[in-house]
Amino acid sequence: MSNARSRARELAVQAIYQWQMAGQDIIDIQNQFTKEYDLKKVDKKYFRELLHGVPSKIDELDSHTAALLDRPIEEVDPIERAIIRLGTYELECRPDVPVRVVINEAIELAKKFGAEQSHKYVNSIMDGVAKKLRKAELTSKK
Repeated sequence: MSNARSRARELAVQAIYQWQMAGQDIIDIQNQFTKEYDLKKVDKKYFRELLHGVPSKIDELDSHTAALLDRPIEEVDPIERAIIRLGTYELECRPDVPVRVVINEAIELAKKFGAEQSHKYVNSIMDGVAKKLRKAELTSKK
């Protein structure tokens, strides 16, 4: 299951990136990805949730990261922006996914799709969002 979720996150980051850059309709992007990618090993339901969830809560998600960023969200590299938004969505809306999993997945996405050192930046932002949104989970583990 987790590998299928990881694949869902990979595709969702690419789809969210496309949405950010082209401003295409989410349904059109979903249909395009369904046609262009082999989704046999993808958690399709999770992919759809992320793809629809991030844009629907964009202002709220961005408000959680604004104080943590060193520049306005619009100036953050588009792929890093998509990863940060996806990770923030998971931290806020998917309490069933442990903080460590969300952060590790975001780091792996940044290593795969981002610039050379982007995983460090993504890690610091995700860590800050986790401390804000999942304080109880983080403190109960200590």
